[in-house]
Amino acid sequence: MALAAPMAGAAQSGVNVELDNRPALTLSAAKQIAEAAEAEAVRNGWRVAIAIVDDAGRLLYFQRMDDIANASVDVAMAKARHAVNYRRDTRFHQDLLEKGNHVVLALPDAMPLEGGLQLSAGGRLVGGIGVSGVQSSQDGEIAKAGADLLAK
Repeated sequence: MALAAPMAGAAQSGVNVELDNRPALTLSAAKQIAEAAEAEAVRNGWRVAIAIVDDAGRLLYFQRMDDIANASVDVAMAKARHAVNYRRDTRFHQDLLEKGNHVVLALPDAMPLEGGLQLSAGGRLVGGIGVSGVQSSQDGEIAKAGADLLAK
C-alpha cells in the first residue's frame, strides 16, 4: 500500500499546524497522588480503594487497601472516570441527584457519589482520582488529599 504524498505546495503556502502543549499525568505522579490519598485514609483509620485515571479516563494506577469490599474496586474506578468524562467532580452530580434531579441516573457510565475528583495541572485536566470504601464524604476527603498534591 502506498502512502499518500504530501499536498504539493503545502509547506510553501504558509499553512502552520499548531499543536497543543499540555501537561500529562505520569505514572510517577499518579503514585504520589495515591500515596497522599492513602496517607489521609491511614490517618483516619479508613480502608479504601484508590484509582487514578489519565485525561482519557483510562486507568493509570490503582491500589487497594486490605479488607475492603470487593465492590469498592469498581466504584473507585468509576468515580475517577466520571470526574474526567464529565469534567466535574462526582459530588456535583450527587448534589443534583439529592435535589431530585433524577435525570442524573440516565447519564452513561455515571457514578454520582462523592469521592471522584478531577486532577488538574497548569489549569488543564490531566486525569481523575476515585476513592471508595467508606462514607462518600470520607471518600471525598481522601480524594482531595491526593488531588491537593497537584495544587502545590
